[in-house]
Amino acid sequence: MPAPATVPEFLELVRKSGLAPENKIEELLGRSRATGTPQTVDQAAAALVRDAQLTFFQAKQLKLGRYKRFTIGAKYRLLELIGAGGMGAVYLCEHTLMKRLVALKVLPVEKLDDHSNLERFYREARAVAALDHPNIVRAYDIDQYDKLHFLVMEYVDGTSLQEIIARYAFEKKRFDPIRAAHYIAQAAVGMQHAHELGMVHRDIKPGNLLLDRTGVIKVLDMGLARFFNKQQDSVTEKYDDKCVLGTADYLAPEQARTNVVDVRADIYSLGGTLYFMLTGSTPFPDGTIAAKLVAHQTREPRPVEAIRSDVPAGVLEVLRKMMAKEPEDRYQQPMEVAEALAEWANMPVPPPPEREMPTLCPLVQALAGPSADRSGQQPPLARVLFSSNRGLFARSGGSSANIRSRSGGPNGDSKATASNAAFPIPTKSASRATLEASAAVGGPVSTARANSSSTAPLPPRPVPGSGLTKGKTKPKPKLPTPSAEFAKLASAKALSATSSRNRVWLLVGIGVTIAVLFVVAAVVAYQIGKGNKAETPPTQSEPGKPAAEAILTPAQAAERVGEEHTVEFKVRSVAGEASLELNSEVEAGAADGFAARIPASYFKTAADREQVEREFATKTIRVHGKIQREPQAGLFIEVPTPRQIKITPVGK
Repeated sequence: MPAPATVPEFLELVRKSGLAPENKIEELLGRSRATGTPQTVDQAAAALVRDAQLTFFQAKQLKLGRYKRFTIGAKYRLLELIGAGGMGAVYLCEHTLMKRLVALKVLPVEKLDDHSNLERFYREARAVAALDHPNIVRAYDIDQYDKLHFLVMEYVDGTSLQEIIARYAFEKKRFDPIRAAHYIAQAAVGMQHAHELGMVHRDIKPGNLLLDRTGVIKVLDMGLARFFNKQQDSVTEKYDDKCVLGTADYLAPEQARTNVVDVRADIYSLGGTLYFMLTGSTPFPDGTIAAKLVAHQTREPRPVEAIRSDVPAGVLEVLRKMMAKEPEDRYQQPMEVAEALAEWANMPVPPPPEREMPTLCPLVQALAGPSADRSGQQPPLARVLFSSNRGLFARSGGSSANIRSRSGGPNGDSKATASNAAFPIPTKSASRATLEASAAVGGPVSTARANSSSTAPLPPRPVPGSGLTKGKTKPKPKLPTPSAEFAKLASAKALSATSSRNRVWLLVGIGVTIAVLFVVAAVVAYQIGKGNKAETPPTQSEPGKPAAEAILTPAQAAERVGEEHTVEFKVRSVAGEASLELNSEVEAGAADGFAARIPASYFKTAADREQVEREFATKTIRVHGKIQREPQAGLFIEVPTPRQIKITPVGK
């Protein structure tokens, strides 16, 4: 449809779309005719956006003459276009039933020509669904509508680090290194969760790290994730074997040589992201993609201290270790990165300023509800995520530095790091050593699960020669010898306790016996009742009288005009100017035809009518009601709502 040239044409498109209520459209149309304002289509669209009737995306589409497909299926209403990538567009939608905002990642229809795109899309869905962590974007559902395949994800009200740092670079400003340490540590915590599930991201970069309004980082886009716990990932083997997956600006050296990489490649890419946050530039900004891949393998990036001098030396040391050329020279787990940055992540930082966050239209603001309290500072990341009684360090009663001490790292080095100052590791007791040994045998515990409350372990009983006591063992004080009366009293109490225990066990035995007898009686009664039921002959209906739930054909319905029955037929055409008629014949009103009629009062908008047409067209349906006949319309049953029309499953 051509773009509207006048305000009435634009408002007519808004009416057809069903996005705004009729009274609001009439009010704006009446004002335009009476006063001439709004004068242009842009002004009319801006007025509807300002009044929380349309979003920016909806107004733009209507101005281009597009008034259809603002809903996906019957559940999701399109609000805004968040972004588009190689594997599809991402839309902000409202779940019309649950009234919450979600993000829909839609695979373009044209990509269905290549079957590998659909397989990789569903692989991304499986990868995201396996993760449940506050620092990873969650997946809610995967669905299909007509030819559209889409993934329903958590909506993050925020901006990617790529956009934030790019704005700082454009304004020739430097990003706060303490904030950078906070955000990289959070990303590492999320990556640790994926790592413990045997997953590698393979495309960590600033564009895949989202910062929300409260200062929480969420890792996005698991589309390149690969399950290393499985012997074979068929989709990866079929389509990823001969291509380099990732972004050249942040690609680990080994990732350019082979597609078999582990989480240490993600640590390198996270280091490249930290470099970008501190300098405003990628590690190797110049040259072609091939030149950048070679540079990651052979050259060192320009030192950060040559660009700025306010970055703590400890942060620079962490950065250098994250971006080491050889994987064994880097941190071996993402948690080690979070620990190394804990000294700076423990410093409180304020929430992100409003200028770093996206601008929301009034309609989205109303649907999102009141924003969180942003008046105070954020609590330190260390207190939120690394405290001893919750989060990651609750796995075995200590910090995840214990994991490093168990695994020994590449070189078995367990010397103190910067994180030890913020999180002193207590001396291992015998019980904790035993617990950690069992955890090492059973494998790592997921970071998504933590103990609900801390429980102080019972102190071990000192045994001479066991190494659990320091110095000489103190001798136990001698107790006085009890008198004869005291001995008799103690013996009587012991006999009483024994008889009490015997009575308890006797009662337990009686209870179990009664329960078994009750179950046996129930089974016997069931079998007897079942046998009687099998011997009862089926009830026969009266001769000449149809069954109560008989299903009629249109020909049989012609003989029962005025009666209430269920009629089954296949919808071959849809017609009707006012009311909607689902006809059993191509030509409406045919002599041997039948129709299910839905009154015009049911349809509020044209979109409702189109949805019902799509739902029942070419389907075999059953409609229950009073059979009527009209000279022009023929036989029909009128129902007040489509919910009284049932689609018959294929084969019945």
